[in-house]
Amino acid sequence: MHMLYVIGIGAGDPDQVTVQAIKAMRQVDVFFVIGKGEEKRELVEVRTAILAEHVDRPYRIVDIADPPRDRAPADYQGVVEDWHERRSTVLEAAFAQADGIGGILVWGDPSLYDSTLRMIERVLARGQVRFEYAVIPGVTSVQALAARHRMVLHRIGEPVQVTTGRRLRADGLDGSAVVLLDGDCSFTEVPGADVHIWWGAYLGMPDETLIEGPLREVEDEIVRRRAELRARKGWIFDVYLLRDGAPHGVL
Repeated sequence: MHMLYVIGIGAGDPDQVTVQAIKAMRQVDVFFVIGKGEEKRELVEVRTAILAEHVDRPYRIVDIADPPRDRAPADYQGVVEDWHERRSTVLEAAFAQADGIGGILVWGDPSLYDSTLRMIERVLARGQVRFEYAVIPGVTSVQALAARHRMVLHRIGEPVQVTTGRRLRADGLDGSAVVLLDGDCSFTEVPGADVHIWWGAYLGMPDETLIEGPLREVEDEIVRRRAELRARKGWIFDVYLLRDGAPHGVL
């Protein structure tokens, strides 16, 4: 393999795959797909459907099992560091067996809460395989959330923070914050009566679900609905915007 494309494919809607991404996919000889187990098989199926719709040349798919890791560790940084090392080793072995041009399809955009680029840098740093790589941006779940709720993420002259549920619990809310990777519904721990939430799950997919309103009025509904969806599908991708103060102030 002499070239690798890391391609952002959006939050799930095949129509959000960019022309640049399609052009890159049509050059690829072998796609590396990191599986998440049988429960999340639907994620692999969405990738396969995107390839079937947009790629008009022969290609191979190499399935790679994602190494397991502790999802609630006491040493978060240490566990993630170890997981990254093991994941990069598995990728390196797959890269070494490939010829031509490779491709990895990344949910959303490779720059936002995704470890693929870190894995590739680890592989190249070890020096056992050598290749060039390029990154193709994609539509993030953050952008999809804003579009589906028809909103602007920030108020005039104010920043918006992009964070995780773990950091929201540790740091609290100040202004506007987009929260990803929140399996514990951390919004329920945010104090205050004047907080608004815009929540979305499975954005761009057939099961897309949206809830919006004053946090104290809709938080129980979100917790209940999220649990129902996760129980039915076995997995969930969700994201939300929290904002303190008036939800529809000057934008």
